[in-house]
Amino acid sequence: MWPIGSPTEFSPSPSICFNGSLNLTEKPSPPSQIPTPTTGSLKDKVIFLTGAAGGLGRVAATALARYGATIVLSDKDLAPLEAVYDRIVEGNGPQPAIYLMDLARATVQDYEEMARVIGREFGVLDGLLHNAASFAVLGPVSNIDPDDWARVINVNLNACFLLTRALIGLLDKSTDGSIVFTSDSSARTGSAYWGCYGVSKIAMEGFAGILADEMEAAGKVRVNTLIPGPVASPLRNKTFPAEDPGRQLSAESLERLYIYLFGPASREQHGQTFHASNYSG
Repeated sequence: MWPIGSPTEFSPSPSICFNGSLNLTEKPSPPSQIPTPTTGSLKDKVIFLTGAAGGLGRVAATALARYGATIVLSDKDLAPLEAVYDRIVEGNGPQPAIYLMDLARATVQDYEEMARVIGREFGVLDGLLHNAASFAVLGPVSNIDPDDWARVINVNLNACFLLTRALIGLLDKSTDGSIVFTSDSSARTGSAYWGCYGVSKIAMEGFAGILADEMEAAGKVRVNTLIPGPVASPLRNKTFPAEDPGRQLSAESLERLYIYLFGPASREQHGQTFHASNYSG
């Protein structure tokens, strides 16, 4: 399936320039330290999480639920989602919800129906974590399979736009809304051989920046980007197969950052890029 939509006239954002490598202009640096989370700081919040069955998704879901959030777990396969669901319930977190969705094949109508269901069940959405990611083997552009290109762009970029577009009305109803995008420290540089995965992350960060600028005036929903860095996860092992596992951070090291980004302590953080390695100590 090719990416949804058709080419339109495009004017480059002034915040993005290309001169040998892509430099994404960021706002003033995020805080050097984040506070220790307070028990119940996410109580009554509803957070939608894509890629919830994966390594980082599972960690984010259980951590956010442990601090009181009701998590809508979304991924394409039911069995691994049920395992995350059980883990949350066994940890005495609020009962989560499951919404099956294959982002590689979902249509505009699928996203609109998803938003209707979330609205009917919860009435409001306090957080959206764009965590799902698809990967294709690294190599020269001439070797990229068009089907791989379409799949990766659909999951990593188009889904971010379509989910945000569908859910923004529910997020606007929150008194403390937060959208978090997940990027990649290496893919975002525009280096050779990163192919469709690199393109998807570069474009996703551009979209996150545009969205942050648009939403800043309203002050209702903050938008930030998280770069996990060298964290032990299935996706990291695909992108860096030769990386020494001993140099990788545990996925659990991101828990405090997830809680911070969706909690009241990050209310003043908007349009920022958070590198998880800066908070792993």
